[in-house]
Formats: sequence, C-alpha cells, structure tokens
Amino acid sequence: MSNLEESVEFIDNQPRCACTLILDTSGSMQGQAIDELNRGLQALRDDLMEDNLARRRVEIAIVEFNSKVRLVQDFVTVPNFYPPHLKASGLTEMVGGINMGLDLLQARKTIYNQNGVPFYRPWAFLITDGQVDNYGDVANRIRQDEQAKRVVFFAVGVKGADRQCLNEISVREPKMLQDFQFRELFLWLSNSMKRIAQTQPGEMVALPKGNWEAIN
Repeated sequence: MSNLEESVEFIDNQPRCACTLILDTSGSMQGQAIDELNRGLQALRDDLMEDNLARRRVEIAIVEFNSKVRLVQDFVTVPNFYPPHLKASGLTEMVGGINMGLDLLQARKTIYNQNGVPFYRPWAFLITDGQVDNYGDVANRIRQDEQAKRVVFFAVGVKGADRQCLNEISVREPKMLQDFQFRELFLWLSNSMKRIAQTQPGEMVALPKGNWEAIN
C-alpha cells in the first residue's frame, strides 16, 4: 500500500481496533463445523454493521491454517469486510497460523503509527479443533506480547481440541465452544468490539458474558 493510499484510508482519523481471526480450516473441521464457522463470520459482519462507530473503528483480518497458512483477508474496516467461504482440508499448521496473525497485527500497528492513527490494543482470536506439538516458541511469544500489552490473545477450542495445548499457548484461560455455536461466539466478539469502539484507546472495557461456552 502506498503512502497516498494509506492517507486516504485514514482520512477520518478514527481510532482503530484491529482484530485478527486465526481460523482452523483443517480436515477435521469438515461438515457442520466449517458450515457454522462460515455462517458465524457473516453474523459478525452483519452485527458490526449496525453500529456506527464499530463500522469505522473495527478492522478485521483473517488467517486460515490447515496444511498451509494463508492470509485470507488483510485488514479492512467493516463495510469492506465480505466474509469468505472457507473450506476444510488438510492438517493443522497452528503455530504458523498464530505467528502470521501476530505478525499482521504488529505490521498494522506500524502503519497506524506512521500515519498518526490512534489505536486500541489489538486482538488475536484463535479458533481450533486441533492439537499441535512444538508450540513452546509461539507460547513464549504470546506471553511476551501480552505482558508488553501488544496484543489481547483469545483461544477458543471446538469439539476435539486439545485443551492442555491451548492452556499452554494462551495466557488467558481458553474457552471451549458449546456444540457448534459459532454464531453466538461471533456475536459475542461483535458486542465486545462494539463496546471497545465506544471508548477511547487505553480505557478499561468490561466485556459481555458469553452464552456460547461449553460447561466444564
């Protein structure tokens, strides 16, 4: 993106809240899980579009991981976010997906700073039904980024996910999705983003309670 394009993009000088969705699209997500995930992404857009400030302040990017890692959607504001139709296949390259998601957030903050755009602490939102080995380095990275207040990292496990793995990766307690309630999950995410958008960067925000969490 050129400097001119960036200047036009940020012409309204609204504070920005970047949220990267790091989504597992491995073969084990085939069927109802991937179908409900796609419906949930559409619900996220529809609900955010109803809020005037969220439309202008929230930015969404999507990284998918299966056997490979792919940037599905670079950061856009809500009116320019058109949820992709994701398909499930392959293995679970979770570590690579997380690293790409965190790299995207860091690069986006650099662009904000270069253009004098205020921003909220960005979110990284991992959704997976899998497990992974050799996650020590990425777990350390998340821990360091959290401690330095560079990111808010959430991990959500779909049925079949290795909760112990998610516990090791995430500073915050990972949550397990009840059944395939992706729509409820993404409406919770939308409501959280809308609450943040009503504040100024640096203010504390009380997040809504989720009705999508599995009971332990």
